Amino acid sequence: MKVVKLEDVINSEQNVDNGNWVSRRLILKKDNMGYSVNDTIIRAGTETHIWYQNHLETVYCIEGEGEVETLSDNKVYPITADTLYALDKHDEHLLRAKTDMRMVCVFNPPLSGREVHDENGVYPVDDE
Repeated sequence: MKVVKLEDVINSEQNVDNGNWVSRRLILKKDNMGYSVNDTIIRAGTETHIWYQNHLETVYCIEGEGEVETLSDNKVYPITADTLYALDKHDEHLLRAKTDMRMVCVFNPPLSGREVHDENGVYPVDDE
């Protein structure tokens, strides 16, 4: 069994700060669970272009308020605490935070831990 405390991850290399967000990587590919889990803070007033071409992601908002706009159809989805959204079609989207938002994010395939979005909003595939 593995037990992970957020306070331990915050002070480690598994704490990835990309300006608009900070992602605390709790479960990674190396943990052999078949998925990864992040506790992520999206900073208030930011807009982030994301397009996970190589991953599926489910996001559960536990604090804050914002919205997701899917770029294929320009639909805007309000996101508040206790709301979950699943990017089940590798949806290219904009994530906007009105307030700081705390999200629990699950990725398949799992992240290795240091990924950041490239110029297209994509995380690379970890082929190791």
